[in-house]
Amino acid sequence: MCDCQVCQLNIFLLQVMSFFATAEHEKERLQYFASPEGRDDLYQYNQKERRNVLEVLEDFPSVCMPFEWLVQLVPPLRTRAFSISSSPLAHPNEIHMTVNVASWTTPFKRKRFGLCSTWLAGLDPHKSVPVPAWIHQSSLPPPQPSRPLILIGPGTGCAPFRGFIEERSLQCASETTAPILFFFGCRNEENDFLYREFWFSHTQHNGVLSVEKGGGFFVAFSRDQPRKVYVQHKMNEQRARIWHLLSSGADVYVAGSATKMPADVTSMLEEIVSQEGGVSKESAASWIRKKGSMGQEKADIRDEEDGKIFIEAWS
Repeated sequence: MCDCQVCQLNIFLLQVMSFFATAEHEKERLQYFASPEGRDDLYQYNQKERRNVLEVLEDFPSVCMPFEWLVQLVPPLRTRAFSISSSPLAHPNEIHMTVNVASWTTPFKRKRFGLCSTWLAGLDPHKSVPVPAWIHQSSLPPPQPSRPLILIGPGTGCAPFRGFIEERSLQCASETTAPILFFFGCRNEENDFLYREFWFSHTQHNGVLSVEKGGGFFVAFSRDQPRKVYVQHKMNEQRARIWHLLSSGADVYVAGSATKMPADVTSMLEEIVSQEGGVSKESAASWIRKKGSMGQEKADIRDEEDGKIFIEAWS
């Protein structure tokens, strides 16, 4: 299946479109875009405005390209990767996903919508619809029940941790489990608080996030007050508890946006280790880097006493 909503026009595609253009002014314009002299104008027309192939064909209606040429020149539709947000122990015959419905506005005020997320959001939940899916191993390995956890997952980064908490909730009914501190963040409490009831249900009645179990659930709403508050600020407020779990061999899991969040969270962990552990910033940074390296290299080795740091981020 080809992706006609792709926004990156390559030079060869422009040259082929110019070949099939019957209007002379359209042929000349496409040839200009394909030339070195037209690169800046092509950027303004295509990349900056993110026009897709279909819109370009609409702008150049005299281009009569055979369909078989189009499907060969346009790249195939890429698979979309989503984190599984359910536990196989809790839902053995189901897979739950947490999907942000992507939408944005271009510089020329054109509204854009994500192809896959919009399609998923439009499905009727009461009808059975076959959806092809491929299950791949995550970079976030399933934690051991006896391992303390520090989870940081703002936005849809909370997805894998919903499964972790479901799993540990069932495990604690039959065996001893370690505490979990979970730090969640979103823009607004009213609009973006994913799984609100689920998290709070596990903070009560000796749930895995309850104080009685040594756990905790902390939320940062970045836009609900004049000063922006992010997950790292909530981590700073709980620095003593974080250090206690780190000292007890806790694993740290970070999931979410690949922009500034992972670096800010890592920086806060270094600050907590330095101040609560009474070591230099350089020693704290080295300690955190070592845990991150162990998480990348030894994700399948789960019987070591030292905790690790696992990060899964996406753009």
